[in-house]
Amino acid sequence: MTPDPRTAGPVLRGRLVTGGSVVDDGVLAVAGDRVAFAGLARDWTGALPAPAPDKLLLPGLVDLHCHGAAGHGFPDADAAGVRAAAAHHRAHGTTTLVASLVSAPAAVLRERLAVLAPLVAAGELAGVHLEGPFLSAARCGAQDPAALVPGDPALLAELLAAGRGTVVSMTLAPETAHRAELVDLLRAHGAVPSFGHTDAAAVEVTAAIRSAAPGGPLSATHLFNGMPPLLSRAPGPVAACLAAAARGELVVELIGDGVHLAPETVATVFDLVGPGAIALVTDAMAAAGMADGSYRLGSLPVEVRDGVARLTGASAAIAGGTARLVDVVRATVAAGVPLADAVLAASGTPARLLGREDVGELVRGRRADVLVTDPHLNPIAVLRAGAWVHREES
Repeated sequence: MTPDPRTAGPVLRGRLVTGGSVVDDGVLAVAGDRVAFAGLARDWTGALPAPAPDKLLLPGLVDLHCHGAAGHGFPDADAAGVRAAAAHHRAHGTTTLVASLVSAPAAVLRERLAVLAPLVAAGELAGVHLEGPFLSAARCGAQDPAALVPGDPALLAELLAAGRGTVVSMTLAPETAHRAELVDLLRAHGAVPSFGHTDAAAVEVTAAIRSAAPGGPLSATHLFNGMPPLLSRAPGPVAACLAAAARGELVVELIGDGVHLAPETVATVFDLVGPGAIALVTDAMAAAGMADGSYRLGSLPVEVRDGVARLTGASAAIAGGTARLVDVVRATVAAGVPLADAVLAASGTPARLLGREDVGELVRGRRADVLVTDPHLNPIAVLRAGAWVHREES
């Protein structure tokens, strides 16, 4: 294929990693804001760049669960701060970013949605994720327990209306009140229900999944975190979600940053359910990309030491992440997961969960979102919609 000179953009060569496979000598060509060609170098009929075996060409990454970066948190930043946080993640290869809120009083959530909705409309963000407030107090993690309430369909309808179509997902405990009605309401507004922050037994979680799964996409919020551990006589939500993922009923989020989960845990889940049922996420908060110090996650104070964010005080619960999604991919590969699988779980699978057919894979006609890295998955350039947003190479 030869590009149209009127719309031709960059032509890149390297190891093309997309859709769960690797082309060792690939070419990716951009026309306008779209991918014009992605395939074997020998099939490209235009001017051919020099071979670049040490360069990786990845789809722009898709983060479904992120609370901020660069000193700014989506639960409390002004519009300029939200843009700065999104720009930080974008410069590190996350070209599709969902802004996550934490549990808060209804008035606060309405105010946050009023700030974020215009930025979704402007394309800065891919949507808003409500992490609560219908969560288990026993498994609230870094959520403010005072902000948790039982499932309330009227409140959810109010929040969805305030979001003006920008809420794309919501975490709720499967044991919360009116669960089925909440799930139906989310689905009616095009939002993905995500079960998490739960203290429910395996049988209850399985029943909730089997009830919800036939209606559309479904996920589990950061599997293992915010729920009881898997035990031999109390398998809990972890076993229920893994079994459902293996059956193709839901996608499990994994915070594979080396802090929230052991590397062996991450590798085991990939072996059990495969990358098509896993969405790698960051759960990043304001400290992502910043030095150790004092921060906030919503209303709660957080202290970051050695890159690990924890609530200040007696609980010392892990309070979100400080990694970018490319860092999570790198840690996942270091855990023994094949590169193509890790990339798929950070691009194609989360894009599919969101119902996005324009991002997540490098194929002709998709939006030209490209992350270029060195062999160690360190970003060296990023394209979003065909335009450079970060470039270190000459």
